Amino acid sequence: MVKEKRERNNNKHLKSTKQQANAMSHKKRNKSMSSDDSPVVKTIEDSLEDNFIFGHHAAVEALQQGRGNKLFLQEDSRGEKIEELKNIAREQAVPVKWVPKQKLDTLSNHGVHQGIVLAITPYEYLSLDQLIDQTKEKKETPFFVILDSIEDPHNFGSILRTADASGVDGVIIPKHRAVGITPIVTKTSTGAVEHVPIARVTNLVQATKQLKEKGFWVFGTDMNGTNFQTWNAKGSIALVIGNEGKGMSSGLKKEMDELLTIPMVGHVQSLNASVAAGLLMYQAFSQRQGE
Repeated sequence: MVKEKRERNNNKHLKSTKQQANAMSHKKRNKSMSSDDSPVVKTIEDSLEDNFIFGHHAAVEALQQGRGNKLFLQEDSRGEKIEELKNIAREQAVPVKWVPKQKLDTLSNHGVHQGIVLAITPYEYLSLDQLIDQTKEKKETPFFVILDSIEDPHNFGSILRTADASGVDGVIIPKHRAVGITPIVTKTSTGAVEHVPIARVTNLVQATKQLKEKGFWVFGTDMNGTNFQTWNAKGSIALVIGNEGKGMSSGLKKEMDELLTIPMVGHVQSLNASVAAGLLMYQAFSQRQGE
């Protein structure tokens, strides 16, 4: 009898210990899934971050294009720029919320937000066919810029800003291994992202072949190319700007109708991607006036 009672007590103790262990394991799993290290949580946070833009110019352009969902303003902000944003938001029926600076720091991922963050509808890229078709409706001889795996959002934003100023009709980027439209790109472009159509494609080599079939001349950059000042940039053209470090991929380089170079006499034998792109875009702009 004593032995049987002892065994029952031991079994009861083991069962209780097992239940406690299961409860702790369940609690640990729940804690792990809700932590900042969870890949699921990080994916959600990353996707949310891309739905916010910040800074005055970027917010104004997005609001005017009807992409604003909610405008967050720093609670102690005043001045003409703030009043302008409030008025545009009112016209677009976009709600305005006054929040502490710390909230804007979080929403902008600690970017230079100027007391302004706008929740927006995610950017909608065009397909290459859509870009060609909608451009051809307005212009017989389009000018496109192809970015071969540009990774720095500041470079991408600067290129978009210059593209808008120099009359580029569209920008083509790859879906993978390249920066897309992010809050930093939008702010650096000072709103140009809302005015320059952007197509995103799976394969730049195939996209280039498709452009050539449509009658485009495609130009790239290379240290051994011809002087860009002799470049005939008239007609339907596409200009390829290579990656910041690696330059243009070998597969894409084979598709070029001509390679261009920017002469340099200093000790540094390369230019920032956005600077080189700017020089080439304006060289084309100077020739294409009146087309």
